[in-house]
Amino acid sequence: MPEAIAGTKVVHAVCTHDCPDSCGVLVTVDELTGRAVRVQGDPAHPVTRGFLCGKVARYLERVYSPERLLYPMKRKTGVAKGPLAKGREAEAFERISWDEVLELIADRLKKTAAEFGPESVLPYSYAGTIGQLGFGSMDRRFFHRMGASQLDRTICSSAGGAALKQVYGVKLGTAPQDFAHAGLVIVWGGNVHGNNIHLWPFIEEARRDGARLVVIDPYKTRTAALADEHWAIRPGTDPLLALAMMHVIFREGLEDHEYMRECTEGGDELREFALREEHSPARAAEITGIAAEAIERISREYARAGREGRRAAAIRLNYGIQRSENGGTAARAVCMLPLITGSWKKRGGGVLLSTSGSFPFAQEKLQMPELMQKSPLGRASRVVNMNELGMALEQGLGNDEIPVKALVVYNCNAAAVAPDSERVLEGLRREDLFTVVHEQFFTDTTDYADVVLPATTFLEHKDLMGAYGHLFAQISEQAIAPLGEARMNVWVFGELGKRMFPGEPEFEDREEELIAQALDTKHEWFAGVTKERLEREGHVPLQLPANEHGEVLPFSTREWFQTPSGRGELTPVPEFVAPVESRASTKKDSRFPLEFLPRKADNYMNTTFANLTGHQQMERRTAGVLEMHELDAAARGILNGDVVTVWNERGKIALTAQVSEKVGAGVVSARLDWQKLSLDGTNVNALTSQRLTDIGGGATFYSTLVEVKKIEQNLSAAAD
Repeated sequence: MPEAIAGTKVVHAVCTHDCPDSCGVLVTVDELTGRAVRVQGDPAHPVTRGFLCGKVARYLERVYSPERLLYPMKRKTGVAKGPLAKGREAEAFERISWDEVLELIADRLKKTAAEFGPESVLPYSYAGTIGQLGFGSMDRRFFHRMGASQLDRTICSSAGGAALKQVYGVKLGTAPQDFAHAGLVIVWGGNVHGNNIHLWPFIEEARRDGARLVVIDPYKTRTAALADEHWAIRPGTDPLLALAMMHVIFREGLEDHEYMRECTEGGDELREFALREEHSPARAAEITGIAAEAIERISREYARAGREGRRAAAIRLNYGIQRSENGGTAARAVCMLPLITGSWKKRGGGVLLSTSGSFPFAQEKLQMPELMQKSPLGRASRVVNMNELGMALEQGLGNDEIPVKALVVYNCNAAAVAPDSERVLEGLRREDLFTVVHEQFFTDTTDYADVVLPATTFLEHKDLMGAYGHLFAQISEQAIAPLGEARMNVWVFGELGKRMFPGEPEFEDREEELIAQALDTKHEWFAGVTKERLEREGHVPLQLPANEHGEVLPFSTREWFQTPSGRGELTPVPEFVAPVESRASTKKDSRFPLEFLPRKADNYMNTTFANLTGHQQMERRTAGVLEMHELDAAARGILNGDVVTVWNERGKIALTAQVSEKVGAGVVSARLDWQKLSLDGTNVNALTSQRLTDIGGGATFYSTLVEVKKIEQNLSAAAD
């Protein structure tokens, strides 16, 4: 750690936002004022390597924003739930003490559970923080002990995670540093420059040594613009492209027979299936929009990488691929490719989707699911899929028809990110729904809250971190005191637990005890990963098995697989079924001919940072914009600057048209933002559905059909 200048100290923290990089962060704190004056990337961290993304480099603007929520508040009597003007939200609330608000919440939850049953209480959270404590520890204990409904947290990565586990048995992949040794890098459904920037230097290192970069994405991202080739695949057709690559590899005998025989199960069945004519490059070209010649060429290049002195092929598969109705199948199919070619055997080969399963934290000790047996139910409570929040708020789920009468939202801006948002907002408006929101700012969700609780940033509390994009465990130390009366999740749910279940020791633990419990495991990959060492060194590598050359090569031998067969699972075969909401479907609604991509902004983290002026400036070119291909715009008489309506049977939004070469014909795109920051108070999720992915119960944001029409000549004319 660098030496602090006089009058300051340097604290090692970790960015706990929802990003694969999980960066080591050095926070310089003025010892006189206790104020953080600088954040920088940890130069000693092997992946962070001294720099931060544009989002977190400006993190002090977030921490010290004058818009921070600093005190508990409750809604004023007579003020209806609904959208509040940005900057005037506080007018709807009145300040209340922590003791008062905790008693209020505990009393309402007790009464709700007594009248409607404990499952009428629903927690709603996701990855506003991915620290082990903040993401899921005391909150789970509290809701388990209550008997509240369980939340299936599936909005982001569940389909891809389920796919990875089906094929390999564990969420593990190629280390980011090893991409530097690749001879071919395929980035499939991911924007490295936008949300995985610390992988980029390793890809560039490989390219300096002669590697090629191919990006497969329906949108021309920053990463695609810098690639050697960009393939603008049609949304939802990724399984067919992967099958076409298999078709070429098997047809030409380019598979690794010895590796497949030793390390895979179901190879013969997959070979026979992939060689069907419907999986030929010519057939795939008609549906995917990728030229048959290109498919033939990349398939051979991919299969031959790593052989005869060549460097291996690495695939960076990201979660964009699995946000279609067939997203689980898509991820499974791509994850099978290195099992067919044996690219795992050489450094720089394989596939990286997530490494989160590599961290054997004792989560059962943190979350204590056995507390459900102590609840009034005496059993595990029902499970509500978070992508179906709209349905959950308007009706009971299952045969019991238990209504949701209390909603506790934390680590999540539910009103903005949940699909089919018109139905979600209708539910949030209910006067009989008691809603608690734990947040750092007034968001779209706090507009519907009965009670608002101020939350800390990662600089203001301590947490324990794994990662889903590298292989280092870390501790994030508290750098500064919480601003105002902001409190961490652990404290909030612990205090509620003490009030509702007095004398029960599970709610007495605080950060130090919880960290020790999470690390209380005998797993060999955590050998040497101790609380004391993490506090001393900041980051500690996992102890993964190494070969005789000291190389860590996941899935290079059978010992790595954690599937029932002990091998890579190539069955059931990944059959391509076109999403209902896609051009490839025979069941599509002809009223809506355009495929809609509700993308994430490069300089926000989902909706986090969207309210900050500096980040808005970085995103100004795409704020409130609908990107269209020139053919689609011309067919509708739309010009740059025209205000347009984008609609389908679920809702509509107003955006400003931008004719763009970043999308292909038949595809339109807009980015996720807060509703209250938009032209008409809606965002892209007014158009997305609550339909779930084929496996994993994930969100299907990228299986959305729409139509577009002009409603004004241009913004300047409308303003005049």
